[in-house]
Amino acid sequence: MKIQKPFRIYAVLFDFDGTLTRPHAFDWEKIKGIVGCPIEKPVLEFIQNMADPVDRQKAFGQLDAFEQECAAESMPNPGAEDIISYLKGNKIKTGIISRNSSISIETAMKNFKNLSLSDFDVVISRDAHVKPKPSPEGIFLAAEKLNVSPKNIMMVGDFFFDMQAGKQADSVTVFIDNGDKNENDPDENNPDAEDKDFTISRLDELKQIIKAGISLSPGKFPNSLLKDVLDKFTFYDPSVLIRPNVGEDIAAVDVKDEEVLVLKSDPITFATDAIGHYAVIVNANDISTSGATPRWFLTSWLFPPGTSGSEICCTIDELHSVCQKYEITLCGGHTEITDAVTRPVVTGMLVGTVTKKDLIDKKNLKKGDKILLTKGVAVEGTSIIAREFEKRLLDSGMDIKEIEICKNFLDKISVLEEAKIAALSGHVSAMHDVTEGGLATAIGEFSIAGGHEIRVNMDKIPVFPQTKKIGELLNIDPLGLIGSGSLLIACRSDGADSLIQSINNAGIDITQIGEVMDNGEGIAAIKNETQVQWPEFMVDEITRLF
Repeated sequence: MKIQKPFRIYAVLFDFDGTLTRPHAFDWEKIKGIVGCPIEKPVLEFIQNMADPVDRQKAFGQLDAFEQECAAESMPNPGAEDIISYLKGNKIKTGIISRNSSISIETAMKNFKNLSLSDFDVVISRDAHVKPKPSPEGIFLAAEKLNVSPKNIMMVGDFFFDMQAGKQADSVTVFIDNGDKNENDPDENNPDAEDKDFTISRLDELKQIIKAGISLSPGKFPNSLLKDVLDKFTFYDPSVLIRPNVGEDIAAVDVKDEEVLVLKSDPITFATDAIGHYAVIVNANDISTSGATPRWFLTSWLFPPGTSGSEICCTIDELHSVCQKYEITLCGGHTEITDAVTRPVVTGMLVGTVTKKDLIDKKNLKKGDKILLTKGVAVEGTSIIAREFEKRLLDSGMDIKEIEICKNFLDKISVLEEAKIAALSGHVSAMHDVTEGGLATAIGEFSIAGGHEIRVNMDKIPVFPQTKKIGELLNIDPLGLIGSGSLLIACRSDGADSLIQSINNAGIDITQIGEVMDNGEGIAAIKNETQVQWPEFMVDEITRLF
């Protein structure tokens, strides 16, 4: 999917014949012959321009009868009912805009099993008091009825009139060719090929375009869209050893001899308490997953107006102390007070080093590797919730002592120690820090970056009792909750037992939760010895609390 311009979609208008219904149900050459319309001319305009009103009325009667006959035999286009359901589920308004008559649309809709005209927010037929497509008047009328700007409307159709109408209305245009390069294609019939913004062959392909136009909720940029963007990148610099990809949280650059620089940048947006601590550790965690040692840190601070100087100074002091604790040098950055933010935001940039032979790259994942997880899920999320939402937890019935325990999970969010043990073991093929989107998202990213399917035993996933209780009280799923402090490790099968023992000896819990399967992508989840659906979260569970 090539995105040629930025857009935001609040409503989608569909042509009817050949778009929501299967193509070729209407034999337009036949009706043109009946009313005497030349084959190269559009039949509606030909009839409307008839000089004799009697002839015009007779021709419209013939057209109506023809449309009714064809409509009764028409069938839904594959995916039509599903795409309307998808749009409604995403709170996107829908409509029909057609050169057909209202009665023929109503007749054809009777052949849909789970879709009726009442499922659409607006229907503009040729009976409406507007010029038909290619005029944009129908789109303007629909926009008025839907209370949506035409530029936030997507026009989907199988004829170049649909594209011309959409173009003139400044709407997003999607041409459906139904798997055929035919006479309806604007490329073939209209010198202005820019009339269409996208081309699809099936209605289900529309979902990916819609995803690019939906207003996004707070959280990480969706992986599906990120992959589309990154797949277009070309890298010519051979010194870049690890490049941007879904599931890749660092970049690795070969600088000289056998030394590799490992680079990481990450913002802290959820936490306000102990934000300096989070900023250092979250970035250092990702550096450590490559086998590198975190070395140099730069940071940009954005504080909202009203923040006091003492608050800023204490926050920076905290960051400096954490850097010292982990022998990281705070090199510099930028600090600003701005109304662009409503709470403090810090973006860290951390650089580490590792020898080229010791660089751990997720592409080394292979079938049979064991998947290990340290500590338990949602370590960071548990701490943030306890610190940011203490009153809500108290009101929900959580004991103050339990809340204090959860606050102290802050001390568990570093994975530097276990990552170092794993890297030195010589048995590790890949590591991944569990961050935004929780374990559910992290394992999906691990699979994509490593190019292998992963099987997970959900009964083995460790969840702290405090985290489980928070989830129950606030109705959030720990598997989708931000989780720095948990390290995913892929380990060769012959070294798994010894690595587990080494990490346990350091006082860190570690559990085998799955294994690497064949080449590909995806998660095969097992629960109670039965295959189940692996959970997916569009945004981190913690965003529902803010």
